[in-house]
Amino acid sequence: MSDEKLTPRNVDFSEWYNQLVLKAELADYAPVRGCMVVRPYGWALWENIQATLDKRFKVTGHVNAAFPLFIPMSFLEKEKAHVEGFSPELAIVTIGGGEKLEEPLVVRPTSETVIGHMYAKWIKSYRDLPVLINQWGNVVRWELRTKLFLRTLEFYWQEGHTAHATEQEAREETRRMLGVYADFAINEGAVPVIQGIKSETEKFAGAVQSTSIEAMMGDTRALQSGTSHFLGQNFAKAFNIQYLDTNNTLQYVWTTSWGLSTRFIGAIIMTHGDDQGLILPPRLAPIQIVLIPIYKNDAERSAVMPVVERIKAELAEFRLKVDDRTEVTPGFKFNDWEMRGVPLRIEIGPKDVEKGTVAMARRDKPGREGKSFVPQAGLSRTVGMLLDEIQASLLARATTFRDSHIFDPKDYAELTEVVQNGWAYSYWCGDNECEAKVKEDTKATTRCIPLEQKEEKGKCIVCGKNAKRKVYFARAY
Repeated sequence: MSDEKLTPRNVDFSEWYNQLVLKAELADYAPVRGCMVVRPYGWALWENIQATLDKRFKVTGHVNAAFPLFIPMSFLEKEKAHVEGFSPELAIVTIGGGEKLEEPLVVRPTSETVIGHMYAKWIKSYRDLPVLINQWGNVVRWELRTKLFLRTLEFYWQEGHTAHATEQEAREETRRMLGVYADFAINEGAVPVIQGIKSETEKFAGAVQSTSIEAMMGDTRALQSGTSHFLGQNFAKAFNIQYLDTNNTLQYVWTTSWGLSTRFIGAIIMTHGDDQGLILPPRLAPIQIVLIPIYKNDAERSAVMPVVERIKAELAEFRLKVDDRTEVTPGFKFNDWEMRGVPLRIEIGPKDVEKGTVAMARRDKPGREGKSFVPQAGLSRTVGMLLDEIQASLLARATTFRDSHIFDPKDYAELTEVVQNGWAYSYWCGDNECEAKVKEDTKATTRCIPLEQKEEKGKCIVCGKNAKRKVYFARAY
């Protein structure tokens, strides 16, 4: 890790983010422009995200499978809106084994088409439904502007794909999985998110309706952190996915798809990080506790290390690392682990051995405010309670920050001001022209129409026409 300090967030948030990803060893730039190498520390964070999401998927009845990376070009062309939406981002293979391919192959940008093809083979009867499959993998989208984790040519994610007998079932599945994402983001990532419906212009290519979870980052920009789509019968008709119902009549299925990617790592970084580095939520942190022995000579080491080993064993239920490096100072170690966002640091020196105590430092509270001395006895319980407290503190802090930067502007002029450093929550008539005007004037887009809102009457913030629903406008990543 470099000794150079990070660019302060309030000076250049984007540069702070880029430096932090590299310095904390989460990821690095790959030799291919726009691609990234996820380093072990970043991958460990992604594995924890995978584990907690996968557990939720299985509880809701989903099973995992794997589908091909290559998709025949003709598959994408079957669903018109889908191919139009993705065509600028496609990576296409035309040569294989030294010979020109009879049909070009697309490196999957998403898997609705190839999975639709397989579902058409597998689904014959109402008894085969519902089909609830999830895939963990990577996809490729040829983005022009890239940023580590947030937007790269290749990224890692999960994509769920389900087929149902009725429209109601599919719509319920869409909302259920959006709720799973929100529960995960809030309770595991300590990232407060808003669930809502995307506008027609912002929805997924080929969907009837798209929903998303939207989060506010530390610079007040929005980040779409997960999506769940009701696809209706668009892909069912394109790929002829039919089943015989109880009356022995052929019907088209109703499908959904939903996904969350390594972009969520970016959400964690930008929601919680500070000028010292990462601040990771304890439930997802690769290392929850770093244990640092402090001694000046061999005699002190021989007194300290047995206590360190005993405490390490006592705290075995937690993800813990002992930093016993001798080539660097304790101060360097403190800064190093602060940069990496480890939630809790425990220090043990000769005086702690004598007193039967340890020094603890919380990552979410800087300096003396976060430091305390606690007995070694019952340390496992103390640590568990403190990690829970840190998790709750991060969520509360992020929620307070978000809510203090959401405004209800009185007119359009005020909206154009507040979206430069916050979100506007305003009535919108639903007209695409009003949406486009906001984007052109301010670079802000509609983020989502929140699910939880009373249906009241108001005036569109842009044109003044009658409106029934409010929407969030914000600049976004």
